[in-house]
Amino acid sequence: MDRRMMMDTIVVGAGTAGITAARLLHAAGQQVVVLEARDRVGGRTWTDRTAGFCVDRGASWIHGLTGNPLTGIVAALGMETREFTVGSFQAGGRPIADYDESLRLLDDDATREWTLDVDTADELLQATVAKSGHDESYAIAAERALAATGWEPERAERVRAFYRHRTEEQCGAEVEQVAAHGLDEDAIEGDEVIFPGGYDALPRALAEGLDVRLGMTVTAVTRSPAGVRVDTENESFEAAHVIVTVPLGVLKAGAIDFTPALPDAVAGPIARLGMGVFNKVFLQFEKQFWPDDVYAIRQHGPAGVPWHSWYDVSAVSGRPMLLTFAGGAWGREIEQKADDEVVSSVLSSLRKIYGDAVPEPVAHWITRWGSDPLALGSYSYVAVGASHHDHDAMAEPVDGVLHFAGEATWGRDPATVHGALCSGHRAAERVLGSPFSLAELTRGMNPST
Repeated sequence: MDRRMMMDTIVVGAGTAGITAARLLHAAGQQVVVLEARDRVGGRTWTDRTAGFCVDRGASWIHGLTGNPLTGIVAALGMETREFTVGSFQAGGRPIADYDESLRLLDDDATREWTLDVDTADELLQATVAKSGHDESYAIAAERALAATGWEPERAERVRAFYRHRTEEQCGAEVEQVAAHGLDEDAIEGDEVIFPGGYDALPRALAEGLDVRLGMTVTAVTRSPAGVRVDTENESFEAAHVIVTVPLGVLKAGAIDFTPALPDAVAGPIARLGMGVFNKVFLQFEKQFWPDDVYAIRQHGPAGVPWHSWYDVSAVSGRPMLLTFAGGAWGREIEQKADDEVVSSVLSSLRKIYGDAVPEPVAHWITRWGSDPLALGSYSYVAVGASHHDHDAMAEPVDGVLHFAGEATWGRDPATVHGALCSGHRAAERVLGSPFSLAELTRGMNPST
């Protein structure tokens, strides 16, 4: 049965971007419905509480508190935060136990030399990237920068591996797939924080009072002079505007049929931008076997493949727990493996460092964002042939009625929750045709306790 319901605006997707846009439009007096295919709000912000504590399978960090709109919103909502400033892939900045190619712990002097090497190479890399075209990769730019150092092979290889892992973690892609300019906007200002109470408290709080329909998979969006029609498997909705916030991977797969077809100005960026895969592996242990005074463990050299970095997230769980990542090709590969095989692989790498001190974990969590049909990837990146302009170009209104939002549409800070939030704010303002304060998101809300 086809039941049409008329609204002012339809929002497709109840992730941070969609919920932000819907809440602002609702605050402006619009009649808004949010259609979400999952059985929960939050999208790629997903907190698993089945173990009795929070495991953030999706977004985990606020990347830089300074000048970040999330900082004030999280405070207004009363969300507990914990400082953890290695959420972006950094050479140093916080205590990291670095192990060299021979599996020996770097002392303070060696660690300082290593981080200075990355600083030196980064300066050369920035100059090289500035002269690079959009059809050149981060790998090519990195090789030019390393060649300019004149370092011996082993010294250069350590930084080369760091760049490879940087793109795997920051972009969810191989260094050869990322554009030379792909990390131009990758700047973190201020401390980073994580959430002992779970990151999804943010979208869940912002969704309160909104008309959110779960289990509604959108299959088609049709534009006409009268506005838009949005079809799901069982219902159709009509409105003056629609804001589509599904992940870039879903758009690239053509899961939603747009009629008329999207113009090249929007379809081109969707095709050019990349959708990376970045998966998490959490391991919970009965007892801690790693040093007390470190944020992270990092293995350099050949032993750092495929697992190279482990983050101590025990402060969130209240139990001894390490988090490691699989990005790019390796991230896609582990999705085809059984949990036991993945866990065994991680333990094998840890035992190269700590030997028999590494016990079997008492619990584990493994994400598979690339094979999730409602995400088809973790977050967007600037692929070779694309540019940061493509992020914002993708969000240009189509016929004045169709709008896109989500982290992939925010060129200043793609692949972040605050980028998604800002994109939702922009989409709401475009629908309203005038500026609208982001402060309306939390107006009248009581902080959580």
